[in-house]
Amino acid sequence: MRRLWLSLALLVLIFAATVGNSLYLKHLTGTITDLLEKAQDQAMEECWEEADALTHEALRHWQDRELYLYTTLRHADTDEVYTSFREVEGFLHTREPQEYAASNARLIARLELVASMEQFSLQNLL
Repeated sequence: MRRLWLSLALLVLIFAATVGNSLYLKHLTGTITDLLEKAQDQAMEECWEEADALTHEALRHWQDRELYLYTTLRHADTDEVYTSFREVEGFLHTREPQEYAASNARLIARLELVASMEQFSLQNLL
């Protein structure tokens, strides 16, 4: 009987960790996405320095949690996000509004996909 309770406790612990990871990742990507959307608004108003600062702040949020992200996510997904950040920064420095907007939109979509892949849903279980 003790094995049953131990197994059940372990399953509950794993489930709680999964849900906690999902919520944390959703919060983190939401924060980064908000910063990138604000950067997009600044770039459209041609405030490139402010857009650059907001993008760097978003990247810093990502990098500050890099160990956690590389531990809990697939490396290919985290690498794609990091590469997308570099692409966005490149277009910020060249100040090409259309290319920047498209690149920033791809980065935001990647972040949303990373968060959705970790959500506890029937789609992700199948």
